[in-house]
Amino acid sequence: RLMPELPKFDDEDLKSYGDEEEELALSPPAALMSILTTQELLLENILECIPVGEFAVIQPLSDEFCLVLGYLLTWKLTLAFFKAASSQLRVLYSQYLRRTKSLNKLLYHLFRLMPENPVFSGPTSEVPNKDTKTFFTEELHLDIK
Repeated sequence: RLMPELPKFDDEDLKSYGDEEEELALSPPAALMSILTTQELLLENILECIPVGEFAVIQPLSDEFCLVLGYLLTWKLTLAFFKAASSQLRVLYSQYLRRTKSLNKLLYHLFRLMPENPVFSGPTSEVPNKDTKTFFTEELHLDIK
């Protein structure tokens, strides 16, 4: 709930950016980016021996699972922050992500985490055997208990 409120503070400072010759970049919240940087390093250590095109098998509720889930949830917060920002701020934030190569790392990690066959095996409200359900066609509910 807090992430959409944060870009307002950068909007006020946006007027101070401007007529400089170098390409400008503005970091999303520093606390969020420091966590993301740490998680990127941990994920690189976990996935270092898996090439893109193959997929990692992460056992549910293992330490690796918790690290991957934390990384993906951090990106979810980052995207919520981007969604609430003005278009001018999005440009500055995206320049920062380009310089830090965070978006490249996200895609690199996703292509190694994505299952070969993303069949959804959880309960669904529709009639079974109608169509094959995948993680891309079904809504996933992440309730923490």
